[in-house]
Parts: sequence; C-alpha cells; structure tokens
Amino acid sequence: MKKEEKLTQDILQFIGGKENIKQVSHCMTRLRLKLKDDGKADISALKNVNGVMGVVVDETLQIVIGPGTVNRVAEKVSEITKLGIGEEQGPDDENLTFEEKAALQKQEIKQRNKTPFKNFLRRLGNIFIPLIPGLVASGIINGGANFAKNAGVDPETTWMQILLVFGGAIFTYLAVLVGWNTAKEFGGTPVLGAIAGMILFNPMLADITIYGEALVPGRGGLFGVIFAAWLMTFLEKRVRKIIPAAVDIIFTPLITVLIVGFASLYVVMPVAGVLSDGITDGLTSLIDMGGFIAGAVLAGFFLPLVMVGLHHGLTPIHLELINTFDNTALLTILAMAGAGQVGAAMAIYVKTKNKRLRNIIKGGLPVGFLGIGEPLLYGVTLPLGRPFLTACMGAAIGGGFQAVMQTAAKGIGVSGLSLIPLIDDGKYILYFLGLVISYVGGFIFTYLFGFKEDMAKDI
Repeated sequence: MKKEEKLTQDILQFIGGKENIKQVSHCMTRLRLKLKDDGKADISALKNVNGVMGVVVDETLQIVIGPGTVNRVAEKVSEITKLGIGEEQGPDDENLTFEEKAALQKQEIKQRNKTPFKNFLRRLGNIFIPLIPGLVASGIINGGANFAKNAGVDPETTWMQILLVFGGAIFTYLAVLVGWNTAKEFGGTPVLGAIAGMILFNPMLADITIYGEALVPGRGGLFGVIFAAWLMTFLEKRVRKIIPAAVDIIFTPLITVLIVGFASLYVVMPVAGVLSDGITDGLTSLIDMGGFIAGAVLAGFFLPLVMVGLHHGLTPIHLELINTFDNTALLTILAMAGAGQVGAAMAIYVKTKNKRLRNIIKGGLPVGFLGIGEPLLYGVTLPLGRPFLTACMGAAIGGGFQAVMQTAAKGIGVSGLSLIPLIDDGKYILYFLGLVISYVGGFIFTYLFGFKEDMAKDI
C-alpha cells in the first residue's frame, strides 16, 4: 500500500469516516475538511497518525501533512467521497437523525460565536489560498528572470522576454482571479466577481473623469476588487428574489453589473483608494520609523497567525504594497518567523535522543529552509510548547535586522531561501544574513533554555 493511501485511510478512520465529510479542500501543507459532525472526529488519535504533523480545529478541520503529500491525499479523499475539491455537500434535513440535527445546531452555534475579525481574515485566506500555487510559480520565474537581468543578461532577448511574460502573467490578471474567488467565497456567481476586477483595473478608466479628476485604473487595488465583488454577490442575491425565473438569466446579471459597476467607480474606488493608501503608507512608515523594534514585533508575533491558519489574510496587503511600491518590505520581515523555527528545530535535534522527534525534524527541515514552516510548527515547536516561544524570539531578531536593512521582495508566495531570487534592489546577501540571524537566534534561545529532554516523552 502506498504511503498516501495508508495516510488517507488513517485520516478517514479518525474523522468519522467518509460519510462525515462535507467538503474537501487543501492549501500548500494542510488538508482542510468540513465535517458534518465535529464530535465524531478523534483529534488526539488524528494527531498521532504517522504522516500527520499537526491538527488545527477551526471552521474547517485542518490536517497538516506537508507539501506535495497534501495534494495526493486530497485527491484520494475526493475520489473516495465523490466530492470535488472545494465542492460542498449540502445537508439533507429530511434524512438527518436527531443526533445529526443536534450536531448541526451545535456547529451553527459554534459558527455564531466566531469573532468578526477572525472570520474576516479567514475569508481573505479562502480567497487567496487557491491562487498561491500560481503566485509561487510566477514569482519564482519573475525573480529568476530579474536576477538574470541584474547579472547583465540582455532583457530584450527572446527567452528573457518570454520568461518575464510567464512571471508577470498572474499579476497582470490578478484582479480578475481575486474577483472570481471573492464572489465564489460569498456564494455569488464567480464571473460577476471577475467582472468587478475587470472594471476596476480596465485601462480605459484613464479616459473617464469623475469628481473633476481622471480615474486611475487599479485605484484601491485588490481591496476595491474584493469589496466590489462582494457587492456583486450581495446585490445579485437580492435581485434574484424579485426577478421572475423565466427572465432571471437575463436581468439578474444585467441589473447587478450596471448598478455595482457605477457604484464601483463613484464610491468603491475612492473609498478603497483611501483605505489602500492608509494601510500601505502606514505600514511603510511603521517599518521606517520603528526600525528594529517594529521589525522584531512583526516577525515575533507572526507565528501565532500561522498557528491558527489566518496568515493568508495578509496576502492582499503584500500584493497592495507591491502594486504601490513595486515591492513588499513586510514579507521579508515576516519570513523570519519560519527561519526562527528552523533554528529552534535544529537545537532540539542536537539535544534530544527521542528518535521519533528527530525523524520529524529531519523530515521538516528541508522544506523549512525553503520557507514552509508548518511541518516544524505542528510537528515540533508547538507540541513542545516552550520551543515555540524561543522560535518567535529568534524570528524577532531577524525581523528587526530586515527592517533596519530595509530589504523587500518583488513577489510573494514563498519565503525562506526560496525568496532570495525575489529580493529587490540587489539586497540578496542582506536578506540571507537576516535568515542566518534568525536561524542562529532560534537555535541559541532554544538550546539554552527552550528545550529539556523530558518535554519529548509525549511526542
């Protein structure tokens, strides 16, 4: 039996079987399952499954199984459940038992108790998670091409022009993809959300004057697209309630696009523009003025966001910084969080005699160096407790260094060593030194007072 098949069967065994799955999805490292009855999942047993590096209980059950493996396991779960990736099975209320109805009510109560801020970040994450593979591929290609250009390669050569097209493709049409995913996330027609992105980033807007000034295509960035796409969904649902079914396909999208289109130009763009400027200018001022302290705080407190799976909610901020300043200084700072974990894990590997813990670290370190820190987070530092804090301390020192050195990235989707080709202004060595500082900081803090052998007895 293949490793992925065994892992899939073990996961299904401890989440209540295939019949308990309502939705299957995944990101780079996590299998995300919506369950019909959360009470049927044995979280403790699930955490001990060979190949499971961690479990996050949230709106969806997030099972950390690492890059590459997660794609194969998700496909196998999809085959077994007959649910497409991202497809949600609706409840059949008539066939539910009393216990199942009670479980659904429990989930509804749990849902109502979620904080608006967490729900907001989670929604943003759901919009951008499907785009991450494309952002990673395009970012690396773009970074490599720009690295070659800085090294003296003629950018007018055909192969360089082609690579730059490949690298910039997703960023050229990102507003359309974000609009599509936003409408999908809020239960609307995806193409109407895509139209919102097309409207706000259309070059023809430069020829239109509103409020006495020519419109700026893309004003408000992705924040404007997200709000306009949500507005499309909001209005579409309400228009559909009053339009006769016979003409719904004609008039519902027509009325929705016309009303939201005008609202987007006259209201959404100006408001989103002010919001975008406030966030981007505020962050850059914070980093510039706060220096080492600002960088240390941002990097040191980033891992808790990763821990609960809300870190993807920062993606639109990175993209807006790139849209405004052609780079994101925030990413190089936050990338130190994973580096601090790598250092902490290396210190534990040196000190511990626990074979299972050493094997987990050996499996997680290679991808940890490449910027995927979740296997080490859920498999090592978080279960042990104190090393999680010392990893944050190591990250803080590296984050402070990156802020002082004013490093920035021209793309997103990767971190760690993988981010080096994307570093702006030729500051590759400075960024790498920041990584080394975080590695060393995480190692020293953890080695000196972050880990004792008795901590490993329950791993």
